[in-house]
Amino acid sequence: MAEKKESKTREPKEAKEVKLPKEAKQLKEVSELKEVKVLAKPAARPEGNFVYVGQKGAMAYVLAVVTQFGMGANEVTIKARGKSISRAVDVAEIVRNRDTNIKLVSIGIATEEVVTQEGRPLKVSSIEIIVKK
Repeated sequence: MAEKKESKTREPKEAKEVKLPKEAKQLKEVSELKEVKVLAKPAARPEGNFVYVGQKGAMAYVLAVVTQFGMGANEVTIKARGKSISRAVDVAEIVRNRDTNIKLVSIGIATEEVVTQEGRPLKVSSIEIIVKK
């Protein structure tokens, strides 16, 4: 007949004491404080407001541009290379059509030379679209 299986409960194993590096101990002490002082400066961001267009859908980049304008930027640069160029143009047009205050400032095209993993040079087209509020 059917036998009942006993459920096994695991007992917690003894915790081993791990030696933490000096920096980790300091971080642990700092995290226990209510007020934390920032000791390091944040990494320097490049000058200007850039949106690099890649493989995501166009609306993700539209949101990024609108967010830049919402944060107080007067000018946003939309950049793309290769197959993403058409998506960058779409992003600029969607942003322009959604808000009549946003104007197209300039469009720059170029060819960049990139080195492949095999070490061969490869020419890739790129575009830079600047929109202004």
